[in-house]
Amino acid sequence: MSKEFTFESVVDKLSTNQKRFVAELIGSFIVVVLATGSVVINAKLNGILGLPFVAFAPLVGVAIGVYLFGKISMAHFNPAVSVGFLITKHITRKLIALYLSAEIIGALLASLFVSIVIGKEANLGANAPNYSYPLPLIFGIEVLASALLMAVILTVVYTKGLKGFSGIVIGGIVGLDILFLAFISGASMNPARSLAPALLSGVWTDLWLYWTATFVGTSVIALIYRKRFE
Repeated sequence: MSKEFTFESVVDKLSTNQKRFVAELIGSFIVVVLATGSVVINAKLNGILGLPFVAFAPLVGVAIGVYLFGKISMAHFNPAVSVGFLITKHITRKLIALYLSAEIIGALLASLFVSIVIGKEANLGANAPNYSYPLPLIFGIEVLASALLMAVILTVVYTKGLKGFSGIVIGGIVGLDILFLAFISGASMNPARSLAPALLSGVWTDLWLYWTATFVGTSVIALIYRKRFE
């Protein structure tokens, strides 16, 4: 009698690295759909929902991703976080390409989904800094937001999940960073989240910020933690 074909049966046949790839791709897709889709929805409604909605949506996305995939891939969903985990030796150099490719592909698919299903307003939800502030401050705030995220993630890792509150805590810092810091830097914290809508909308102007400051922030915290726990 043939074995019943189910999603679980397909997953069981995947190697550990294949499961990590799928987990990071799906998790990144969820996070970016909610992070950018919320911006598009708010723009379609002329800003009625406001920043609290834009902050809460990715909080939910990150929390869902952590609880679904934390035990499979450690739930990075973010190239800057993956580089941080490389520095702390939680992943190897051989795995970094797997993580980055899954995260970027997931993010691109998410922005494609947003453009087709939700809308194309606000440059597909692309991050944008507030240039009424000095550029060094903008850069520093994005570094700070990314550093706070990495610090919370590593705290969760070294406390073995914060007694089941890992998704809420990590999602919470993402939401708080956006709520209190987005008005200055855009509070991306995630190069893939910034890359996907920028590529699909054709608005690349600010992409350099989110592919530099985010890595600086996570790397600094990762180096501190590595020295502390080596």
